[in-house]
Amino acid sequence: MKSLNKNGVSTCQAGQENYVYFNLMPRLRKKSRYCQYDYRSEEDGELFSTVAPTLEICRERRDESLQRKKGNLK
Repeated sequence: MKSLNKNGVSTCQAGQENYVYFNLMPRLRKKSRYCQYDYRSEEDGELFSTVAPTLEICRERRDESLQRKKGNLK
């Protein structure tokens, strides 16, 4: 499995995203498949990290977080 960190520290570079899918409970197959997602902001280098069933949901959460940071969404 691909790792998103090295020695417990995220390897995500500024302005880039890293993600990996994993099975929470392998016996359940698709029902337990999740995406772990990291994105590091270009502006301040802050790391956004989330886990969701799909990459699309992770990206939506990232976009909402960035909008909140900019003060455009409450």
